[in-house]
Amino acid sequence: MKILHTADWHLGHQLHGHERRFEHDAFLDWLADTIKTRQIDVLLVAGDLFDTANPPASAWQQLYGFLARLRADMPRLNLVLVGGNHDSPSKLDAPHELLRAFNLHLVGSISRDEGGQLETDRLLVPLHDREGKVAAWCAAVPFLRSSDLRPEALGEGQDRLIEGVRQIYDELLAEGRARCEPEQALVAMGHAYLAAGQLSELSERRVLGGNQHALPADIFAGADYTALGHLHLAQRLAPGVHYSGSPLPLSLNEANYRHQVLEVTLEGGKLVAVEPILVPRSVEMIRLPESELHVALEAIAALDLADVPAQAQPFLEVRLLLPKPEARIRERILAALAGKPVRLARISTRYQGSGQGLADGGQRRRLDDIAPQEVFTLCYQRQFEGEPSEALLASFDEILTQVREAKS
Repeated sequence: MKILHTADWHLGHQLHGHERRFEHDAFLDWLADTIKTRQIDVLLVAGDLFDTANPPASAWQQLYGFLARLRADMPRLNLVLVGGNHDSPSKLDAPHELLRAFNLHLVGSISRDEGGQLETDRLLVPLHDREGKVAAWCAAVPFLRSSDLRPEALGEGQDRLIEGVRQIYDELLAEGRARCEPEQALVAMGHAYLAAGQLSELSERRVLGGNQHALPADIFAGADYTALGHLHLAQRLAPGVHYSGSPLPLSLNEANYRHQVLEVTLEGGKLVAVEPILVPRSVEMIRLPESELHVALEAIAALDLADVPAQAQPFLEVRLLLPKPEARIRERILAALAGKPVRLARISTRYQGSGQGLADGGQRRRLDDIAPQEVFTLCYQRQFEGEPSEALLASFDEILTQVREAKS
């Protein structure tokens, strides 16, 4: 059985105000061709289908159009998708019965019966091979919010959120293993932040209340392969535990990173191979080296770019390192770019020296580039001249999680 593991599509994403439908269309076309060419049996999408809980109608059209295309072209393809922290659980679950009639499994949230017991039938999906036989089971777990967790019998020092997630996976994987016959594999899906996971700067929200709630990889020890989403850089956290990474760069910092999907091969109920497949980039990103303004203007003038439609034009970041503030920076850069087939995404400015009006040469940073936890810490340091306690940081993270859940 051949599985294609991907995640973090973020349909509807905008990069500094520029919409990216062209890039997502190109990726989905490539993905459909790759599935057909490589004779993939299962497509797994591990969360963050959309960039926001209320995506534009065009993003929904992209998703449903893609699923309809796959079902028409490859009727035997297994399709399993789960929600991430950016997705609205209720919106993803709304068409569940309709999609299931077409053998499409889209899970936005977990559910419990009247007695509070986890409803495992909806989360355990049989995966069929080309002959129509069940070759594996998939434990399809969406992003788990604090309200989903009901941890029992916590020991001293155990974290409520971590143990709550662990108990859900323990129950589901045990039930999945019980359903597996000999030579059937058990695949887990999740959307979470694992301990020791490498973050892509600026493009991810930490989950489950912040870094101190990063999940240990042994939560997935009962699975033969674990397909994870949330971290945008592809990485292996433990044997058989992988993040596929996002297929598109979601911040300018990812300009030089080669994004990918993973082809996973199972045989006889065992994991045989995990092969990365690089995703071709349909729109390039150009990041000029840090320099003074006159050097940056010369670099812009020297740009030799192909004449392409506006939606395919490269994104440009101009990075400035200045000894002191200068006037009309944006106007001068825009004038230098006039007529060039490129989209100005961002001007980042850093100061050196100790010019008038600067805070001892400190770096000026945009608020949207700073994580909420860091903003809280900086404000605390300014007001109280000290570091916030771990208990206070934990309380802030809990409030932050509640706010994000209310917005989704």
